[in-house]
Amino acid sequence: MSMTIDRIGSVDPIQPGKKPGQTGQVKGNPNADIIIISSEAQAKSELLRIQELVAAAPDLRAEKIAELKIKINDPSYINDKVVNSTADKIIDALFG
Repeated sequence: MSMTIDRIGSVDPIQPGKKPGQTGQVKGNPNADIIIISSEAQAKSELLRIQELVAAAPDLRAEKIAELKIKINDPSYINDKVVNSTADKIIDALFG
């Protein structure tokens, strides 16, 4: 037994009215979906980005702490000028 399938329509890979090799222009669809990101989500995203930058930054404080330990252990480092300067900086930071 053999079966024959008749064609329903022509199969033409090139659509009428278009030349091969040409592309149509993509135009904006006024009915396209839109994503709106809330200001709260934007703020959280920025905070996360800043936290990642801080976590990736090298820790330079360890060097400064070691340097300060050496200076503090030197008896000639702590004098009236250093004490007054430090006190002024503390007052400025608190009452600025």
